[in-house]
Amino acid sequence: MEVLKFTTTIDDSGRLHLDIPTDLSSVQVDIVVILNPSPSDSVREASYDFSDLAGQLEWQGDAVSMQRTLRDEW
Repeated sequence: MEVLKFTTTIDDSGRLHLDIPTDLSSVQVDIVVILNPSPSDSVREASYDFSDLAGQLEWQGDAVSMQRTLRDEW
């Protein structure tokens, strides 16, 4: 069994042409094709800017004692 991985292009008519040289002679083979679109170098998705959601909590009081109080309620 051989696993071959390569990147190729589908033509304008939507056809994928494969010309794969192998070491096998005239035998019957099973072929599995997985089509996974490759990300283009020129088109990259911009990552979301979370800066508008970032903030800072201003806590009034002792955070540890409040945590202990909440935990003791269970």
